[in-house]
Amino acid sequence: MNTIAVLGSANMDLVVRQARLPLPGETIFGAGFSTVPGGKGLNQAVAAARLGADVTFLGAVGADAYGAELRTLLTTEGIRSTELATADAPTGTAHISVVDSGENSIVVVSGANASVTTLSVEQRAVVADAAFLVMQCELPTRALAEGIAVARAAGVFTVLTPAPVVPLPAGFLASVDLVIPNQIEAAELTGESDPVRAAETLSAGQTWAIVTLGAEGSVVAYDGEALGLAPARPVTAVDTTAAGDTFVGALVAHLAVNFVRGTALTRDDMIEAVRFATVASSVSVTRTGATSSMPTRAEVDAILAQSLRHG
Repeated sequence: MNTIAVLGSANMDLVVRQARLPLPGETIFGAGFSTVPGGKGLNQAVAAARLGADVTFLGAVGADAYGAELRTLLTTEGIRSTELATADAPTGTAHISVVDSGENSIVVVSGANASVTTLSVEQRAVVADAAFLVMQCELPTRALAEGIAVARAAGVFTVLTPAPVVPLPAGFLASVDLVIPNQIEAAELTGESDPVRAAETLSAGQTWAIVTLGAEGSVVAYDGEALGLAPARPVTAVDTTAAGDTFVGALVAHLAVNFVRGTALTRDDMIEAVRFATVASSVSVTRTGATSSMPTRAEVDAILAQSLRHG
């Protein structure tokens, strides 16, 4: 099976559930608190692994209880983490407020993630041997640029979630094979408020772009041309924290299972992967937490089979 290398962040999510966000200076009561393994990199790695992919995780955690818990999770999920570094800093944390509507706001404290400024020889070898390199912007840009350079030299397909939006070197996005922002991130990156125009802008130069729109679905574009709107699967959301990361992990997992290295992805390949990812993401928002909400391959396959029977 094709291997997915995830170069990304690993955090412990500290989650408060509450009726609404407080006003500046206001104190309100929360309805519950939980700690859940997270970080965009770890989230995407877990999503891909649960959906049948062969995944290796690259990044850093601290030599603390949170770091030990995250390492245990990776082992439990069958994700290789032999090249996960131990940093002289606390494990990263994400402080998440989830309101009753299911929407959330997040403050990230990078911790050990900020120490990943370059790749070791062993980490570079993992990237070169993979079929896909998956990245986000919760690690220093220097490390991401190095990962892309190694991947391009080895013919590895690169995937970037540009979140959070940070200053990127000239030509950085154009060097990625697939970029997957949400609507807000796409607008910030391109200056285009229309997600279709934003997707077209991001996809210029033979790049794939998928702009996710939450309950409205997603826009798929390639080489400056929008290919269409992929509809969402209607569900009642209780927590959208992991929606985007589940979508990315599921999409790359689907591609990895069906991808022949060295061949170009077709429009049909991508549309089918988006359909699979849309279902996986729709399941995750009906549950609470990040990694705790992500579905298995059997769950997604069952929903797809049911839709075919009724389609």
